[in-house]
Amino acid sequence: MAISPASGRAQIPPGTLEMLILRALQRDRELHGFGIVEAIDQGTGGVLFVEEGSLYPALQRMLVKGWLVGEWRRTPENRRARYYQLTAQGRAHLATEIAAWRRVSGAIAALLAPA
Repeated sequence: MAISPASGRAQIPPGTLEMLILRALQRDRELHGFGIVEAIDQGTGGVLFVEEGSLYPALQRMLVKGWLVGEWRRTPENRRARYYQLTAQGRAHLATEIAAWRRVSGAIAALLAPA
């Protein structure tokens, strides 16, 4: 994982973007794309940032897998946006991913602990 010295932001580790999106939607119930980006930014204290070029393909994959549903509506600023919500399948997948993440990150933390 690389960290940009100028911004202090880190790249999202491979394989975790979908988990972060699902978690943002679990917390906020429904969000449009920009809201998801903001939720991840705020939820990570500004350390992780999702670029549009990564976000929208991931959302599309997740729609196809049945983890999300989307509905086109107007934002409070009267812009057309797709609002996303978790499905039961998405909640189940998120639980599995969080368990796996905790297992792996715990193993890494154990290896990095002082001897």
